[in-house]
Amino acid sequence: MPLETLSDKIQMSLRRLTGRGRLNENDIDTAMREIRVALLEADVNYKIVKEFIADIKEQALGERVMKSLTPGDQVIKIVYEELVKLMGEEASPINLKKSGTSIILMCGLQGSGKTTHTAKLANHLRKYNNMKPLMIAADVYRPAAVNQLVQLGKQLDIDVFEMGIMAKPQVIVKKGLEYAKEHNNNLVIIDTAGRLQIDEVLMQELVDIKEIAHPDEIMLTIDAMTGQDAVNVASTFHEKLGVTGCLLTKLDSDTRGGAALSIRYLTHIPIKFTGVGEKLDQLEVFHPERMAKRILGMGDVLGLIEKATENIDETDAMKLNERLQKGIFTYDDFLDQIKMIKRMGSLKGLLGMIPGIGSQIRNMEIDEKQFTYIEVAISSMTKYERKHPDEVATSHSRKMRIAKGSGRPYQEINNLTKRFEDMKKQMIAMAGMSEEDMQKAARNGNMPIRAGKPKKGKGKNKGGFRF
Repeated sequence: MPLETLSDKIQMSLRRLTGRGRLNENDIDTAMREIRVALLEADVNYKIVKEFIADIKEQALGERVMKSLTPGDQVIKIVYEELVKLMGEEASPINLKKSGTSIILMCGLQGSGKTTHTAKLANHLRKYNNMKPLMIAADVYRPAAVNQLVQLGKQLDIDVFEMGIMAKPQVIVKKGLEYAKEHNNNLVIIDTAGRLQIDEVLMQELVDIKEIAHPDEIMLTIDAMTGQDAVNVASTFHEKLGVTGCLLTKLDSDTRGGAALSIRYLTHIPIKFTGVGEKLDQLEVFHPERMAKRILGMGDVLGLIEKATENIDETDAMKLNERLQKGIFTYDDFLDQIKMIKRMGSLKGLLGMIPGIGSQIRNMEIDEKQFTYIEVAISSMTKYERKHPDEVATSHSRKMRIAKGSGRPYQEINNLTKRFEDMKKQMIAMAGMSEEDMQKAARNGNMPIRAGKPKKGKGKNKGGFRF
């Protein structure tokens, strides 16, 4: 989950305030001191931390909090509102023309993930904005940069214009724009070379490209692990180019995350997208209010609904629900559910979006390779066995053959059949739940599917499938 360490510490500080009938100034001071330390350790700019804590403390000591029946909850609400304000209050839309060709210029430091995220952004805008993108490979300095973009283009079936590494970037961009016009591309994304902000020659090259392309969006890619220096980077690029948006990469890593909380406030450059994984579809629009909720352990229900809507076929879901209400759940159904979950992203990330569950999974080891092992095991079953789980559960010889066919230990297959029966009961029970019952189950962490390994020395099950 993004900003995981910071989230844990802030939640722990605020948890001490909740459930208490009254708060005094000392209680507020203690909580604010702990949050101040957490933010500084997360590499948030000192000036921001000072003003942020002062604003919260002033409101928290106000009459509406101190005389409230739930003062702890009121403080959490204030912290949430200030976090949202800090990160930009609302999502900033990307600048695209209503007609004609929209041009995006990608820039950033070396190693910030610019080339990969050029492809991610092209894929995202093609999918959600119905664009026909062309990527221009204008990074002629980094070894294999042009080839990397070409390969990414092939993976995504997106056109790439390149002229090798001998031509000047300015010439490549000019020719690329002509190519886009000839081939009716209504979106052009220019991948430029990574550079140090103090490199005047390369910075001037960017200025030249800007004058040639007249981009609608100048997108600065910043590694979330950069910390406070991200603000200096953003300021320098903004001064030279007039940056219109920021794409924050590696937000899924175990980063301190100061960049996410500092850039918008100090530079006024909106964070428009975040990279949340290595896969080419793992790019998200940045929503400050959703990020604030995730930091405070409130989950991201809207984000979860969006992921589900994108990856779940409504007709298939209704058919499965009808089958469950009749008491039918097969290995084929289970396999479909696994594939659907994998399309939605990492399981730990999905669970972290559910209110009340994020804090419970912080230290849980979730080995997502277990999903692959389960798929292999189910694929080793016959069509008859997949439709008749009971036959597998009661047959030693069938389990032996499945274990041999899948290359997995017999104990894993035996464990799979037992856990499948438990899950089947839960799925069938959930099919009959009301919406209120479902929400209660989510708050209590009673999720039907889990894939992982217990930590060493903990639990009776030392390996195998868990869900």
